[in-house]
Amino acid sequence: MFESPAGQLVRKALTYASAISVSVNDRFGNAKRILSVMALGLAAGDEVLVEAEGPDEARAVVDLAEFFKNNL
Repeated sequence: MFESPAGQLVRKALTYASAISVSVNDRFGNAKRILSVMALGLAAGDEVLVEAEGPDEARAVVDLAEFFKNNL
């Protein structure tokens, strides 16, 4: 079964305890909510900002930045 990149992002974000937000072009979304991520309309070449707050925030930001590098 095919999983969309948005679904892959959410699944990855859900592995962290930290609150994680993603922003692009002055639009912000909760990385743990599929509709929030899809509403951002991310496209190849977009510059994405990943922010996290919580006990594993540093690891979450590094891992999700790597995800975007490889998938966007």
